Amino acid sequence: MDTSPKAYSLNAGEGRALWHLGALLTFKALGAGAFDYVPKQLSPQSLDIPHIQIELIAKIKGAAQSARSHSALRVPRKPPHTAAANDGEAFPVMPEFVTPRIVAIGISTGGPKALEEILPLLPPDLSVPLLIVQHMPAGFTAPFAQRLNAMCTVQVREATHGEVVYPGVVYIAPSGVHMTVERRSASRAAICLTSHPENCPHTPSIDVMMQSVAAAFQRLAMGVIMTGMGADGALGMKAIRREGGITVGQDEASCAVYGMPRVCAESGVLQRVVPLSEIARYIAQVTRHYRRA
Repeated sequence: MDTSPKAYSLNAGEGRALWHLGALLTFKALGAGAFDYVPKQLSPQSLDIPHIQIELIAKIKGAAQSARSHSALRVPRKPPHTAAANDGEAFPVMPEFVTPRIVAIGISTGGPKALEEILPLLPPDLSVPLLIVQHMPAGFTAPFAQRLNAMCTVQVREATHGEVVYPGVVYIAPSGVHMTVERRSASRAAICLTSHPENCPHTPSIDVMMQSVAAAFQRLAMGVIMTGMGADGALGMKAIRREGGITVGQDEASCAVYGMPRVCAESGVLQRVVPLSEIARYIAQVTRHYRRA
């Protein structure tokens, strides 16, 4: 084996290219109807089947449950404050709502396809920044942000440490680090990428991101929890609700996996439940009053 720096650089470059190609093929498969994906190492020697076994089994079970939940005939349960509106009509807005200055979105299984559906519907003059934690393996978030940016009228990019957040820009949390936000003044906030805390089940963590948004913006924050397995985001949504912000959940019928939104709904933290097709319009409506002001 040639271990010279030149050979190592070439192999590293080839590895990045393969990761990028793999990410693009994964997004194409998800767009064609694939339920989810499980990442593995590029090298056969480093393939650790037991390591991915738990994740693979969980996602297979999630896919089976998702298929049953969308095909079974069930008596629908009325969710709290279900928001719906016909085309051209405004959503009912609770009088105690304060117009948010930032929107934090947490999403996991089924997320890439869901984000590709809602983000292109956001208006180009969106008056607030959007922070998104989408659970993804390393190397996937940058090409995913590029893919979304090509679809949207708002700007979408992978977040970088220390950058100031601007209205009308969507920031995707990079894989492998937590994304938080700190408010430096009434009109200026910046992103912080950090490895702490280290004991989280997910990195980046929806809870960590949303809790920082709640602390920085208090009642001026809006949290949206969307499709995904597990309970990441429950603590973050509680923090936003506790500070007086707006909490919104995706409805069960439009979720690929009704896991994270279910936990929030059952804990009573959600103020609104909105179908996937209406989430972008709901965000635009509740934030447009800030632009007018």
